[in-house]
Amino acid sequence: MRNILLSLLALVAFSCSSPTNGVVTTFDDEKSNAIRVHYQNYLKNDVPALQSLWSPDLKIYMNSVDASTVSDISDLITVQHQVFDNISMSWTYDENGGEDLGVWVQTTKYPASDNNPETAVSHSWFTWSATGKSSGNTITIPVHISFEWADGKIVREWHNFDPSAMMAEIELASQG
Repeated sequence: MRNILLSLLALVAFSCSSPTNGVVTTFDDEKSNAIRVHYQNYLKNDVPALQSLWSPDLKIYMNSVDASTVSDISDLITVQHQVFDNISMSWTYDENGGEDLGVWVQTTKYPASDNNPETAVSHSWFTWSATGKSSGNTITIPVHISFEWADGKIVREWHNFDPSAMMAEIELASQG
């Protein structure tokens, strides 16, 4: 009886353990740190530095299944800096009185599976804030952007946020 009980206990213990799936998430790795620098280049409006991390064939999905290009995103960044002052990115836990991390970045390495190759994707979350030069209004937008890597370059990006307030300010500036 004792052996049966021990066997059942061992079976339960092994069946409840997490399987190793090969997915690894890191926070202070080379790719996550490169994204942090990438965002600093964005804040400085250093488009050539941004372009140095992008593959020439970069595809950017901005709340759409239709891809934008390096040229498209470069133009948009230039316009953002023409239309807005005090652009900032922040990530804080206000309820805990935590420090502002600027952006939250983590990189997840996914193992090869089925017909998919091994891939690394950096995920970032932050609150984008800026003041429109035309309206004087400050807008704040929660943002999530993911970056897929290949050969040390960003090959795909997924931008997930509501661009309505940003685009309204850009439209207002174009009328002035």
